[in-house]
Amino acid sequence: MSKHKYSVGQIVRFSHNGYLSVATREDFKVTRLLPAEGSECEYRIKCAGEPFERVARESQLDRLPRASK
Repeated sequence: MSKHKYSVGQIVRFSHNGYLSVATREDFKVTRLLPAEGSECEYRIKCAGEPFERVARESQLDRLPRASK
């Protein structure tokens, strides 16, 4: 069983099909950890600017770079 890389509440960047579309350039919050589909973990994610949640595979998510001080 795969272990999730991200946790609930974490802010991530979502890329659909390997690129960021105009609609997905915002940050997303992980709202739920889902069971793995095949060998890849899945997540429910939510963008503040959208009224719905999305399901994303772990390979579609990236950590946000830390802000420099």
